Amino acid sequence: MAAQAPRTDGSRWESKQLEVESDTVTYTEEEIRSTYVYDSVVLEGNKVKLTKDDLVFTTKRKVPKVGLMLVGWGGNNGTTVTGGILANKHGISWNTKSGKKEPNFFGSMIMSSCIPIGGDGKGSNVNFPLTGIVPMVHPSDLVLGGWDLCSEDLATLMGRAEVMDYDLQQKLKPYMKSLKPLPTIFSADFIAPNQAARATNLLKGSKQEQLDQVRKQIREFKATNGLGTVIVLWSANTERFSELRDGVHDTAANVLAAIKRGEAELSPSTLFAVASILEGCPYINGSPQNTFVPGVFELAHQHKVFIAGDDFKSGQTKMKSVLVDFLVQAGIKPTSIVSYNHLGNNDGRNLQGPQQFRSKEISKSNVIDDVVNSNRLLFKEGETPDHCVVIKYIPAVGDSKRALDEYTSEIFMGGTNTIVMHNTCEDSLLAAPLILDLAILCELMTRVRVSRNGGEQEAFHEVLSILSYMLKAPIVPPGTPLVNALFTQRASIVNLLRALVGLPAHSEMYLEHRIPSMIDEVKAGRRADCAAKRQKLG
Repeated sequence: MAAQAPRTDGSRWESKQLEVESDTVTYTEEEIRSTYVYDSVVLEGNKVKLTKDDLVFTTKRKVPKVGLMLVGWGGNNGTTVTGGILANKHGISWNTKSGKKEPNFFGSMIMSSCIPIGGDGKGSNVNFPLTGIVPMVHPSDLVLGGWDLCSEDLATLMGRAEVMDYDLQQKLKPYMKSLKPLPTIFSADFIAPNQAARATNLLKGSKQEQLDQVRKQIREFKATNGLGTVIVLWSANTERFSELRDGVHDTAANVLAAIKRGEAELSPSTLFAVASILEGCPYINGSPQNTFVPGVFELAHQHKVFIAGDDFKSGQTKMKSVLVDFLVQAGIKPTSIVSYNHLGNNDGRNLQGPQQFRSKEISKSNVIDDVVNSNRLLFKEGETPDHCVVIKYIPAVGDSKRALDEYTSEIFMGGTNTIVMHNTCEDSLLAAPLILDLAILCELMTRVRVSRNGGEQEAFHEVLSILSYMLKAPIVPPGTPLVNALFTQRASIVNLLRALVGLPAHSEMYLEHRIPSMIDEVKAGRRADCAAKRQKLG
């Protein structure tokens, strides 16, 4: 496990905390308490009904000591996120052929993006670091641990991954040499046959015994490091889909009973999810397999433990969720989307297995569904673009995945528009910041409670859909519409954070620049004063 040490991160990553002066928010040493009016719009036919809910959000200000346990800690993603955190924590710079490099958190939306807060009273928009809205765990304060099929130390496994620059690897070795993954659960039936030779660090025994051992490992990790919260995240090989069976996967009781019986059709990722839930630890699935069988959903509901997934949304798929949204919102009709990838890391090697590729194909293909369904002027009921996904393993490119996409669309009066995009995705360097974002947001949500219309406080739904921005195939609570459109997902995060400090949802109407009387106030620098007087007068 990673040792805790004073961090030497640059001040750029140390955000000052925003303080809102308003009747809608109260700050104490222990919590932030905000009142928020949530407007809902329900459309019935062509009639709109408006409803309002009075919400009170309570956010604990003290961030506990947080542990992040990665399944697949010794893989490309695991060693990359560990090395990145350590480089930032200890201020490690390194040299490349293009010069000296400094550590950063680029690619992390939470750590490296700003959000509009409002105007300065003189007409200029003001942006503020996202991390400064409410207290969040800093990546450098995370205590890392986890499991892997390989027993070598993380310094050795980092070298095998060939992601970090050589000079950086040499400087990280003293910190990573002592980090060794815990033995893990292995089932050759769920991953490609070419992975078997790497499986040297395994838990023995029946499925029930393996489950019990994982639970013990989590408890020991938490106790040894004095942790208040532990988050478990799957970043291991893509598994094939489990074949769902009645009496095995359908209820929480049946899943637990099936584990005792040693049913073969229970995947390692499902066992990890069950172990995490039973230990009260949020579980995030970073691969596309169907880890969350119906019984696991029910188990999470029974224990009120957060779960989230599936599959990191990093390079090509993130671009797809942006571009298709742009086309459809512009009134352009995508008719064909063809995505080709080749990569040479172990993920690509594992995806040579047809069943493992099928899991990935499903998560990559479904990412446009909600955007298509949003516009029935372009697409008739049941109509979707032709969509093909191809992935090939080419060892020579290593972790630097090549992605080629062709988007064909129908435009005005039967015309055709074709966009071709080539994207070189440094796979693990894009995925590692997503792991940070998932852990940071997930931990924050464990400290938030909400009271609706004077009712009792409650946590968010155990299916933590606020994390959807970072996931290709996000799971959502039953009966909830799926949102894959990237900017909608980001706006959801931003506006929730604003609500936690009593700020209204971000508006892009910019009426202060469009209504003459408001423009005059802004020009005179009186906008904030006028707003304060109006609030005081009610």
